[in-house]
Amino acid sequence: MLNTFPSLLTYGFFAPTILRFTIAIILFYLAYQQWSKRVEISKVRAFVFPTLSIIFNAVVGIGLLLGYLTQIAALLAIIGFCIGLWLNRRHPHIVILPNSTVIVLLVTCVSLLFTGAGAFAMDLPL
Repeated sequence: MLNTFPSLLTYGFFAPTILRFTIAIILFYLAYQQWSKRVEISKVRAFVFPTLSIIFNAVVGIGLLLGYLTQIAALLAIIGFCIGLWLNRRHPHIVILPNSTVIVLLVTCVSLLFTGAGAFAMDLPL
């Protein structure tokens, strides 16, 4: 099948980079929202340490933003988003992102897990 814009295929290496940056920004947003709702979140029993969740989102976001150990950061983000889906179902009053958004982020992280970091990353393929 012919491609409408074949010259754009040369920039395919930058697609994972855009995905990485987008997920990192969303993780920073989640950390900020959790920080601003930390008193309400700390009242929920499922969150033993809400500060730990904030630090987790920020560290994984930094790893994805810098492209450092991207596949490990994507795997950690997948685990975090799965826990987020579970918490969204059990405690809907502290929902920051809807389930549909979390599922899209989960699938995007799975894509990063399989495709790698893309351009501007510190990962070295072994």
